[in-house]
Amino acid sequence: MKKSIKHLTFGLAALAIAASASAQTKPEDLIKYRQSGYTFMAWNMGKIKAQVVDGSVPYNKDQVAAAANLIAATANSGMGALYAPGTDKGKGWKETRVKSDFFKEQDEVGKIAVNFVQQANKLQQVAAGGDQAAVKAQFGEVGKACKACHDKYRIED
Repeated sequence: MKKSIKHLTFGLAALAIAASASAQTKPEDLIKYRQSGYTFMAWNMGKIKAQVVDGSVPYNKDQVAAAANLIAATANSGMGALYAPGTDKGKGWKETRVKSDFFKEQDEVGKIAVNFVQQANKLQQVAAGGDQAAVKAQFGEVGKACKACHDKYRIED
């Protein structure tokens, strides 16, 4: 019980610090940070895809595990704080593609985000085991979690 309260207290403190830091950051910088985070995750997803889906690169369990670790770390980094008021429009590295509904449907966004984090964490666990078939299956689940948000809240080019 004490451990749960300690974790909850730490989590709330971290959230407060992140919210405070976000409030002091310009909207265009927040957009840049989130675009960078998603680009970094996409690059690592591509490394896994090349090895376990396409087979265009020989399977290397250590490289796949490293990529999965980075995806999970980014997913767990508190990127939600980068969607502060004023970041629904504007330019980071490029024009933001988030739909305005993202900011209006926070309950739905929260469910999608929690699922994404859970799937990324599971990918990290599965990749650590080194079973290529299991990684491929869980990679598909992470892709579905990404797609759920993209389909609903991302403006396509």
